[in-house]
Amino acid sequence: MRILLAAFATGLALSAQQKPVTGCPDLRSLTNHEVSIAVAAPVAETPNAPPHCRVFGQVLPQVGFEVRMPAEWNGRFVMIGNGGFAGEPTDSPGRVSQYGRYMKRGYAVAATDTGHSGITDTGATFAADRQKLLDYAFRSLHVTAEAAKMLLRAYYGAAPAKSYFEGCSTGGRQGLILAQRFPNDFDGITVGAPVLNFTGTMIRFVQVAKALKAAPIATNKMPTLAARIYEGCDAKDGVKDGVIDDPRRCDFRPARDLPKCEAGADRPDCFTDPQIHALEEIYAELKSQGKRIFPAWPVGPEAVGQNGHSGWDSWSVHDGGPSTGVFFAEGFFRYMAPPKPDPAYDIFSFNIDKDVAKLDSIHQILDATDTDLSAFQKHGGKILMYFGWADPALNPMMGVEYYEAVAERMGPKTGDFFRLFMVPGMLHCGDGPGPGVFDTTGPLSQWVEKGTAPDSIKAMKVVEGKAVRSRPLCVYPAAAKYNGSGSTDDASNFTCVKP
Repeated sequence: MRILLAAFATGLALSAQQKPVTGCPDLRSLTNHEVSIAVAAPVAETPNAPPHCRVFGQVLPQVGFEVRMPAEWNGRFVMIGNGGFAGEPTDSPGRVSQYGRYMKRGYAVAATDTGHSGITDTGATFAADRQKLLDYAFRSLHVTAEAAKMLLRAYYGAAPAKSYFEGCSTGGRQGLILAQRFPNDFDGITVGAPVLNFTGTMIRFVQVAKALKAAPIATNKMPTLAARIYEGCDAKDGVKDGVIDDPRRCDFRPARDLPKCEAGADRPDCFTDPQIHALEEIYAELKSQGKRIFPAWPVGPEAVGQNGHSGWDSWSVHDGGPSTGVFFAEGFFRYMAPPKPDPAYDIFSFNIDKDVAKLDSIHQILDATDTDLSAFQKHGGKILMYFGWADPALNPMMGVEYYEAVAERMGPKTGDFFRLFMVPGMLHCGDGPGPGVFDTTGPLSQWVEKGTAPDSIKAMKVVEGKAVRSRPLCVYPAAAKYNGSGSTDDASNFTCVKP
């Protein structure tokens, strides 16, 4: 594939609107010893997408990818990330909707299944095949980017002027993997709520499951938990608005602050002593042999989102069945972590003091914790990272501590290429009591192409299609501070202030 790529060395100016120089079906001839082009067919215009060329192919051994190329191209290429254990069909309705949104802006767009099908390889069972595990962990990202750029050069007669990657959750981890392992593949990367410490997150899921197995907490207690937390923490930012701007300011102690059930009782409006102890374990940092291995969990995700459920519902507490956290932990410990898959492994047997060292190999393969981004910085790349302060799935302190570690290593010019935006009140990749709808594509492209780094991003809370609140997202460590007058639902009445 590298030989073919070298044959199309011309770049495209971003000011131009490039049209195809060859027919879409002709791209099937690009099949070679590494890449198979299975489908290359024109797609007519729809209300959701412009006319374009759709290509589906596979990179050996089994990395499926899809590329959509609009009839009028702005010279930009974007690759979109995956979620969870990936394996999503590249032509799923959700994917097709994403393709359309980018193509309407003139972008060519690509995605991958990361080397397996989530339909046939359910959960993490794909990882029993070590090649599929490596493809999921990092390789599929690089080879898909190469294949997509090969197709762009052939179809338009020009290389993309700028290449972008955007993803949240697993997609956020993928973005950091690209910056760390393949620093020349992309010019701008949006990293949303990255599961960058995948290993630590899985250990945390196990510890939460253990705590709740010892003292189950029903979902109908979440409103009481949220109410007590927000009563004590909401106004600490100067505005009582149902949003905790920075949960690190909150001194919540379950044993002190929660209503206790009388002996023998267990109602939605109170907590038993074992339940309070379980909550203390859930919020606490994780230690192995006395050494801290994962940060304490901030308060905030207990709040109820627009779907009527607490952020904890499903992820941590789940009436009548395993939580989502247990689902991911079982997949990780049964298929990803061990040298040989063990489908019968009981995650409750994991010993945090004895077994953490056994995870070093999978940590090296899967985690995106490398703080040396010097090659990506030298390439001229930019990273725009965001994390919801109320994320119930992934600890937002992962993002904060990673950014701070990079800044310590890379020095005072870190902000020239890497910026973090913390989102108050946002759950996992969206929703929640805070404003969780915002554009990163525009600010990132302005930064990459014009050198205009984003100092703030306007975010909105949208209810039934209507924006009911706006707030500026600030470059960490700055945070939005109310100016003292005007509506607290209007971003213009807030200023980004450093601590």
